[in-house]
Amino acid sequence: FFLSPKLEIKTKGKLQKQVCQVVLDHFEKQYTTELGDTWSSVRDVLTSPLCWQYAILLNKFSQCTELEKSLHVEGYHPAFQGGLPYLPAAFKCYIRRTPGRFPAQKHQAGRLKEYYLLNAASLLPVLALEVKDGEEVLDLCAAPGGKSVAILQCAYPGHFHCNEYDDLRSRWLEQTIESFIPNPLINLIMLSKLDGRWIGDVKPELYDKVLVDAPCSNDRSWLFSSDTHQATLRLIQRKELSCLQFQLLRSAIKALRPGGSLVYSTCTLSKAENSDVINLILSSCSNVVPVDISEMAKAVSQEFTFLGGMQEHELLVLPEKGRAWGPMYVAKLKKV
Repeated sequence: FFLSPKLEIKTKGKLQKQVCQVVLDHFEKQYTTELGDTWSSVRDVLTSPLCWQYAILLNKFSQCTELEKSLHVEGYHPAFQGGLPYLPAAFKCYIRRTPGRFPAQKHQAGRLKEYYLLNAASLLPVLALEVKDGEEVLDLCAAPGGKSVAILQCAYPGHFHCNEYDDLRSRWLEQTIESFIPNPLINLIMLSKLDGRWIGDVKPELYDKVLVDAPCSNDRSWLFSSDTHQATLRLIQRKELSCLQFQLLRSAIKALRPGGSLVYSTCTLSKAENSDVINLILSSCSNVVPVDISEMAKAVSQEFTFLGGMQEHELLVLPEKGRAWGPMYVAKLKKV
């Protein structure tokens, strides 16, 4: 499990990407207004891939004893140690302060992977969802599948519906599930390619928990767009994303049983795609109420940096050096 010098050089070479100036200029204008002085330190992390960190989520369905020993030797320690309101015993994630990426495992048919590499902040929506054994669960925009895998590390849903509308991403999701989940459990999972905006009409009041990890302007990857024309087009279309996100949320609320809860998440800093969407939902849907997740934020404040001044039902993880997690916005709602 140790990086060979050759692999380390190759990995660093891959990370020497060029920042897309068009996107940076756009972000500069927007986020200086929205984040003030905080933006400059966040920008320094987002534009420097060599300081990015990667978490390792262990797969409980695969034997990882040697792996855990190797991780300790390499300076990794368990994440989420701060007395979280919800942290299942089988849920194991390792992080370390120093940047660098553990080698990824290739997909092999019939063989389960031992771990999933991801941004540690992307596990917060899963922990906020608090899935319990036997519940009916919907992951509305599930590809590439990291959060679906994480949900199954937490509990055994009675039925787990993973949906992904995009054809290419749907195949990616399918492969991820195959790589991490053993056969008997796969039978509990339904994979679909439905338009998420209409799932609530097709399957009304069916689910106890819904995760809406919405399509968003992915700040990290957009900053390294290699095609300037495509990047410019993305920025123009960016204004339409909040409308899609609102429609997905409204559909998710219809799909929820009364008493059920949903978590909304994005990997952007954009207020228009985060707080504004949630505020619009709360003001237009009388059957949902916000759920306080400030205890969860408090419990992980040693490992994550959060934007101040947020409401109790939401949080925004800001990347900073040594804690280069995020951006990740999380909000929780309950259907009454």
